[in-house]
Amino acid sequence: MKILILGAGGIGGYFGGRLVESGADVTFLVRQKRAVQLARDGLVIESPVGNAKIEVKTVTAETLEPGYDLVLFTCKAYDLNSAMEAIAPAMVGSCAVLPMLNGLSHFEKLDARFGAPNVIGGTCMINVTLLSNGVVRHMEPLNRIVFGERDGKESPRTKAFGEVLAKSTIDFTHSKDILQDLWEKLMFLSCLAATTCLFRANVGEIMATPEGQKLVERCFDANVAIATKEGKPPRPKALEAYRARLTDPAGKGAASMQRDLEAGKPVESDHIVGFMLERARRHGIDDTVLAIAYTHLKAYEVRRAAGRLPEP
Repeated sequence: MKILILGAGGIGGYFGGRLVESGADVTFLVRQKRAVQLARDGLVIESPVGNAKIEVKTVTAETLEPGYDLVLFTCKAYDLNSAMEAIAPAMVGSCAVLPMLNGLSHFEKLDARFGAPNVIGGTCMINVTLLSNGVVRHMEPLNRIVFGERDGKESPRTKAFGEVLAKSTIDFTHSKDILQDLWEKLMFLSCLAATTCLFRANVGEIMATPEGQKLVERCFDANVAIATKEGKPPRPKALEAYRARLTDPAGKGAASMQRDLEAGKPVESDHIVGFMLERARRHGIDDTVLAIAYTHLKAYEVRRAAGRLPEP
Protein backbone atom coordinates (compact mmCIF):
# COMPACT_ATOMS: atom_id res chain seq x y z
CA MET A 1 0.00 0.00 0.00
CA LYS A 2 1.39 3.38 -1.06
CA ILE A 3 0.42 6.08 1.46
CA LEU A 4 0.48 9.88 1.16
CA ILE A 5 0.38 11.86 4.41
CA LEU A 6 -0.88 15.41 4.26
CA GLY A 7 1.62 17.38 6.31
CA ALA A 8 4.34 16.39 8.74
CA GLY A 9 3.05 18.24 11.78
CA GLY A 10 2.05 16.68 15.05
CA ILE A 11 -0.44 14.02 13.94
CA GLY A 12 0.87 13.42 10.43
CA GLY A 13 4.49 13.51 11.55
CA TYR A 14 3.98 11.07 14.41
CA PHE A 15 1.85 8.46 12.67
CA GLY A 16 3.69 8.81 9.37
CA GLY A 17 7.04 8.51 11.09
CA ARG A 18 6.02 5.35 12.91
CA LEU A 19 4.79 3.88 9.63
CA VAL A 20 8.11 4.66 7.92
CA GLU A 21 9.93 3.02 10.84
CA SER A 22 7.98 -0.17 10.20
CA GLY A 23 8.90 -0.23 6.52
CA ALA A 24 5.68 1.19 5.04
CA ASP A 25 5.78 3.08 1.74
CA VAL A 26 5.01 6.60 2.97
CA THR A 27 5.45 10.03 1.38
CA PHE A 28 4.72 13.35 3.11
CA LEU A 29 3.03 16.19 1.24
CA VAL A 30 4.59 19.31 2.79
CA ARG A 31 5.42 22.92 2.09
CA GLN A 32 8.84 23.71 0.68
CA LYS A 33 10.23 25.02 3.97
CA ARG A 34 9.25 21.84 5.82
CA ALA A 35 10.65 19.71 2.97
CA VAL A 36 14.04 21.42 3.33
CA GLN A 37 13.94 20.96 7.12
CA LEU A 38 13.10 17.27 6.83
CA ALA A 39 15.83 16.69 4.23
CA ARG A 40 18.37 18.38 6.50
CA ASP A 41 17.35 17.10 9.95
CA GLY A 42 15.16 14.08 9.29
CA LEU A 43 11.77 13.60 10.93
CA VAL A 44 12.51 13.87 14.65
CA ILE A 45 10.07 12.38 17.16
CA GLU A 46 10.34 12.76 20.92
CA SER A 47 8.03 10.31 22.65
CA PRO A 48 7.57 8.35 25.89
CA VAL A 49 7.30 5.23 23.73
CA GLY A 50 10.62 5.87 21.99
CA ASN A 51 12.48 8.72 20.32
CA ALA A 52 13.31 8.54 16.63
CA LYS A 53 15.12 10.33 13.84
CA ILE A 54 13.86 9.10 10.48
CA GLU A 55 14.73 9.73 6.85
CA VAL A 56 11.50 10.37 4.95
CA LYS A 57 10.28 10.99 1.42
CA THR A 58 8.52 14.28 0.68
CA VAL A 59 6.67 15.97 -2.15
CA THR A 60 5.30 19.48 -2.46
CA ALA A 61 2.12 20.71 -4.11
CA GLU A 62 4.13 21.48 -7.25
CA THR A 63 5.53 17.94 -7.54
CA LEU A 64 2.59 15.81 -6.35
CA GLU A 65 1.46 13.21 -8.87
CA PRO A 66 -1.05 10.33 -8.83
CA GLY A 67 -0.08 6.82 -7.79
CA TYR A 68 -1.20 6.50 -4.16
CA ASP A 69 -3.61 4.04 -2.59
CA LEU A 70 -4.47 6.06 0.52
CA VAL A 71 -4.19 9.65 1.71
CA LEU A 72 -3.98 10.11 5.48
CA PHE A 73 -5.67 13.49 5.83
CA THR A 74 -4.31 15.30 8.89
CA CYS A 75 -5.42 18.91 8.71
CA LYS A 76 -7.46 21.18 10.96
CA ALA A 77 -11.07 21.90 10.04
CA TYR A 78 -10.36 25.55 9.23
CA ASP A 79 -7.85 24.41 6.57
CA LEU A 80 -10.24 21.88 5.03
CA ASN A 81 -10.84 23.62 1.69
CA SER A 82 -7.17 24.31 0.96
CA ALA A 83 -6.19 20.83 2.16
CA MET A 84 -8.66 19.18 -0.22
CA GLU A 85 -7.18 21.14 -3.11
CA ALA A 86 -3.68 20.12 -2.02
CA ILE A 87 -4.40 16.38 -2.17
CA ALA A 88 -6.59 16.52 -5.29
CA PRO A 89 -3.81 15.45 -7.72
CA ALA A 90 -3.40 12.23 -5.72
CA MET A 91 -7.14 11.46 -5.55
CA VAL A 92 -7.45 9.60 -8.84
CA GLY A 93 -8.34 6.01 -9.65
CA SER A 94 -8.94 3.93 -6.54
CA CYS A 95 -7.13 6.26 -4.15
CA ALA A 96 -9.09 6.84 -0.93
CA VAL A 97 -8.83 9.54 1.73
CA LEU A 98 -8.84 8.72 5.45
CA PRO A 99 -9.49 11.89 7.49
CA MET A 100 -8.08 12.21 11.01
CA LEU A 101 -10.14 15.32 11.79
CA ASN A 102 -12.26 15.59 14.90
CA GLY A 103 -16.00 15.87 14.49
CA LEU A 104 -18.28 14.91 11.62
CA SER A 105 -19.11 17.91 9.46
CA HIS A 106 -16.02 17.52 7.25
CA PHE A 107 -17.49 14.40 5.63
CA GLU A 108 -20.06 16.44 3.71
CA LYS A 109 -17.34 18.47 2.00
CA LEU A 110 -15.04 15.50 1.41
CA ASP A 111 -17.90 13.49 -0.09
CA ALA A 112 -18.83 16.37 -2.37
CA ARG A 113 -15.25 16.88 -3.51
CA PHE A 114 -14.05 13.29 -3.95
CA GLY A 115 -17.20 11.14 -3.85
CA ALA A 116 -18.47 9.32 -0.78
CA PRO A 117 -17.14 5.90 -1.86
CA ASN A 118 -13.62 7.36 -1.79
CA VAL A 119 -13.88 8.66 1.80
CA ILE A 120 -13.17 6.28 4.69
CA GLY A 121 -14.22 7.06 8.26
CA GLY A 122 -11.51 7.66 10.82
CA THR A 123 -10.17 9.51 13.80
CA CYS A 124 -7.21 9.33 16.17
CA MET A 125 -6.43 9.62 19.85
CA ILE A 126 -3.07 11.23 20.58
CA ASN A 127 -1.54 14.14 22.49
CA VAL A 128 1.10 15.49 20.16
CA THR A 129 2.39 18.82 18.88
CA LEU A 130 4.91 20.22 16.42
CA LEU A 131 7.58 22.37 18.08
CA SER A 132 9.00 25.49 16.44
CA ASN A 133 12.25 23.63 15.67
CA GLY A 134 10.39 20.98 13.67
CA VAL A 135 10.44 18.28 16.34
CA VAL A 136 7.27 16.21 16.75
CA ARG A 137 6.68 15.95 20.50
CA HIS A 138 4.42 13.12 21.65
CA MET A 139 3.41 13.80 25.25
CA GLU A 140 1.85 10.57 26.53
CA PRO A 141 1.84 6.91 25.47
CA LEU A 142 -1.63 6.98 23.89
CA ASN A 143 -1.36 6.84 20.08
CA ARG A 144 -4.33 5.20 18.40
CA ILE A 145 -5.94 5.32 14.98
CA VAL A 146 -9.56 4.20 14.63
CA PHE A 147 -10.83 3.64 11.10
CA GLY A 148 -13.38 1.76 9.05
CA GLU A 149 -15.76 1.97 6.14
CA ARG A 150 -18.77 4.10 6.98
CA ASP A 151 -21.16 1.33 5.95
CA GLY A 152 -19.61 -0.96 8.57
CA LYS A 153 -18.20 -3.47 6.08
CA GLU A 154 -14.59 -4.56 5.89
CA SER A 155 -13.07 -3.69 2.52
CA PRO A 156 -9.81 -4.72 0.85
CA ARG A 157 -8.43 -1.22 1.38
CA THR A 158 -9.24 -1.04 5.09
CA LYS A 159 -7.93 -4.57 5.56
CA ALA A 160 -4.71 -3.60 3.78
CA PHE A 161 -4.28 -0.50 5.93
CA GLY A 162 -4.83 -2.60 9.05
CA GLU A 163 -2.07 -4.94 7.90
CA VAL A 164 0.27 -1.96 7.46
CA LEU A 165 -0.56 -0.66 10.93
CA ALA A 166 -0.07 -4.10 12.47
CA LYS A 167 3.62 -3.98 11.50
CA SER A 168 4.09 -0.68 13.34
CA THR A 169 4.01 0.40 17.00
CA ILE A 170 0.76 2.32 16.41
CA ASP A 171 -2.26 1.13 18.36
CA PHE A 172 -5.28 0.81 16.10
CA THR A 173 -8.87 -0.36 15.85
CA HIS A 174 -10.43 -1.50 12.58
CA SER A 175 -13.94 -0.45 13.50
CA LYS A 176 -17.16 -2.14 12.42
CA ASP A 177 -19.12 1.01 13.35
CA ILE A 178 -16.90 4.01 12.78
CA LEU A 179 -19.82 6.46 12.91
CA GLN A 180 -20.60 5.27 16.44
CA ASP A 181 -16.95 5.82 17.38
CA LEU A 182 -16.96 9.27 15.84
CA TRP A 183 -20.14 10.32 17.64
CA GLU A 184 -18.81 9.09 20.97
CA LYS A 185 -15.56 10.97 20.54
CA LEU A 186 -17.38 14.16 19.46
CA MET A 187 -19.73 13.86 22.43
CA PHE A 188 -16.68 13.88 24.73
CA LEU A 189 -14.44 16.29 22.83
CA SER A 190 -17.00 19.03 22.32
CA CYS A 191 -17.67 19.05 26.07
CA LEU A 192 -13.94 19.08 26.85
CA ALA A 193 -13.31 21.87 24.33
CA ALA A 194 -16.32 23.93 25.39
CA THR A 195 -15.46 23.84 29.09
CA THR A 196 -11.66 24.02 29.07
CA CYS A 197 -11.73 26.90 26.55
CA LEU A 198 -14.52 28.73 28.36
CA PHE A 199 -12.88 28.47 31.77
CA ARG A 200 -9.26 28.56 30.51
CA ALA A 201 -8.42 25.66 32.81
CA ASN A 202 -7.80 21.92 32.74
CA VAL A 203 -10.27 19.33 34.04
CA GLY A 204 -8.87 19.18 37.56
CA GLU A 205 -8.81 22.95 37.91
CA ILE A 206 -12.45 23.16 36.80
CA MET A 207 -13.43 20.41 39.24
CA ALA A 208 -11.81 22.40 42.07
CA THR A 209 -14.35 25.21 41.63
CA PRO A 210 -17.75 25.32 43.38
CA GLU A 211 -19.84 25.01 40.18
CA GLY A 212 -17.39 23.31 37.84
CA GLN A 213 -18.59 19.73 37.99
CA LYS A 214 -22.22 20.74 37.70
CA LEU A 215 -21.59 22.79 34.55
CA VAL A 216 -19.38 20.14 32.92
CA GLU A 217 -21.98 17.45 33.56
CA ARG A 218 -24.72 19.70 32.21
CA CYS A 219 -22.76 20.11 28.99
CA PHE A 220 -21.92 16.41 28.76
CA ASP A 221 -25.50 15.34 29.43
CA ALA A 222 -26.65 17.60 26.59
CA ASN A 223 -24.11 16.00 24.26
CA VAL A 224 -25.23 12.52 25.25
CA ALA A 225 -28.81 13.53 24.45
CA ILE A 226 -27.73 14.92 21.08
CA ALA A 227 -25.91 11.72 20.10
CA THR A 228 -28.92 9.69 21.17
CA LYS A 229 -31.29 11.81 19.08
CA GLU A 230 -28.92 11.40 16.14
CA GLY A 231 -29.33 7.62 16.40
CA LYS A 232 -25.94 6.96 18.02
CA PRO A 233 -26.57 6.61 21.77
CA PRO A 234 -23.23 6.12 23.53
CA ARG A 235 -22.32 2.62 24.63
CA PRO A 236 -22.19 2.20 28.44
CA LYS A 237 -18.42 1.64 28.51
CA ALA A 238 -17.71 4.82 26.52
CA LEU A 239 -20.22 6.83 28.55
CA GLU A 240 -18.64 5.79 31.83
CA ALA A 241 -15.06 6.35 30.66
CA TYR A 242 -15.69 9.79 29.15
CA ARG A 243 -17.70 11.03 32.12
CA ALA A 244 -14.90 9.92 34.44
CA ARG A 245 -12.29 11.79 32.39
CA LEU A 246 -14.36 14.97 32.28
CA THR A 247 -14.94 15.03 36.05
CA ASP A 248 -11.61 13.69 37.33
CA PRO A 249 -10.51 15.90 40.29
CA ALA A 250 -6.89 15.14 39.44
CA GLY A 251 -7.35 15.44 35.68
CA LYS A 252 -4.64 17.33 33.80
CA GLY A 253 -6.39 17.07 30.46
CA ALA A 254 -7.57 19.97 28.33
CA ALA A 255 -8.59 20.23 24.70
CA SER A 256 -5.93 21.08 22.14
CA MET A 257 -8.33 23.88 21.17
CA GLN A 258 -7.59 25.50 24.52
CA ARG A 259 -3.85 25.43 23.80
CA ASP A 260 -4.49 26.96 20.37
CA LEU A 261 -6.73 29.64 21.85
CA GLU A 262 -4.20 30.64 24.51
CA ALA A 263 -1.46 30.74 21.87
CA GLY A 264 -3.52 33.06 19.66
CA LYS A 265 -3.97 30.46 16.92
CA PRO A 266 -7.06 29.61 14.86
CA VAL A 267 -9.60 27.34 16.57
CA GLU A 268 -12.16 24.80 15.35
CA SER A 269 -15.10 26.60 16.96
CA ASP A 270 -17.70 25.86 14.29
CA HIS A 271 -16.58 22.31 13.57
CA ILE A 272 -16.71 21.06 17.17
CA VAL A 273 -18.73 23.29 19.52
CA GLY A 274 -20.84 25.06 16.90
CA PHE A 275 -21.82 21.78 15.29
CA MET A 276 -23.11 20.40 18.59
CA LEU A 277 -24.88 23.66 19.41
CA GLU A 278 -26.78 23.49 16.11
CA ARG A 279 -27.75 19.87 16.83
CA ALA A 280 -28.90 20.77 20.36
CA ARG A 281 -31.23 23.42 18.98
CA ARG A 282 -32.46 21.11 16.22
CA HIS A 283 -33.52 18.55 18.82
CA GLY A 284 -34.73 20.93 21.54
CA ILE A 285 -31.94 19.98 23.97
CA ASP A 286 -30.47 22.22 26.69
CA ASP A 287 -27.89 24.36 24.87
CA THR A 288 -26.88 26.72 27.68
CA VAL A 289 -23.24 25.72 28.21
CA LEU A 290 -22.63 25.07 24.50
CA ALA A 291 -24.09 28.48 23.56
CA ILE A 292 -21.95 30.34 26.09
CA ALA A 293 -18.80 28.46 25.10
CA TYR A 294 -19.47 28.98 21.38
CA THR A 295 -20.01 32.71 21.92
CA HIS A 296 -16.74 32.86 23.84
CA LEU A 297 -14.89 31.17 20.97
CA LYS A 298 -16.50 33.36 18.31
CA ALA A 299 -15.71 36.52 20.27
CA TYR A 300 -12.09 35.32 20.42
CA GLU A 301 -12.14 34.91 16.63
CA VAL A 302 -13.48 38.46 16.20
CA ARG A 303 -10.72 39.85 18.40
CA ARG A 304 -8.08 37.73 16.65
CA ALA A 305 -9.20 38.90 13.20
CA ALA A 306 -8.99 42.52 14.39
CA GLY A 307 -5.50 41.99 15.85
CA ARG A 308 -6.65 42.77 19.38
CA LEU A 309 -5.30 39.70 21.19
CA PRO A 310 -2.77 40.15 24.01
CA GLU A 311 0.69 38.66 23.58
CA PRO A 312 0.58 34.92 24.41
